[in-house]
Amino acid sequence: MARKPVAWATAVVLVLETAGVLLLNWILAIVVDKQRMSMAGLEPGAMATGAWAVGALFGLYLLTCAFVLVRAAVRDRPPGSFGRIALICCAVLHGVLGAFAVGLLGWGAFALMMAVLGLLVLTLMAYGSPRGEAVAAGRDVPANG
Repeated sequence: MARKPVAWATAVVLVLETAGVLLLNWILAIVVDKQRMSMAGLEPGAMATGAWAVGALFGLYLLTCAFVLVRAAVRDRPPGSFGRIALICCAVLHGVLGAFAVGLLGWGAFALMMAVLGLLVLTLMAYGSPRGEAVAAGRDVPANG
């Protein structure tokens, strides 16, 4: 099965996306600071700091998802509960971002978001659930996991 290469490819794409997000937020912070833009009386310095903080948090989240994928690929086992939840949330986030991207940036950005969404879903489906693999192997799994 090709689940290890798909997990590796998805991890690489998420790392590249992290670099793009950090670059975008860096540029946004510079523009807000240089133009002295404010929104509802908020200081431009606070908005620039907020752009940095949001970019860093989102980048950290994407890197966490990439780490979960690398770990799953190296071990060739499905991610645990936390990893699955993180990847599912990442897939949902890419779906929502794709919907916004179509209106704001065009169909090219939408296609990129949907490609990442497809890679995430393919990885999740390829690895299945830990309970499903245990049942298929004939091991007894308690009902609560």
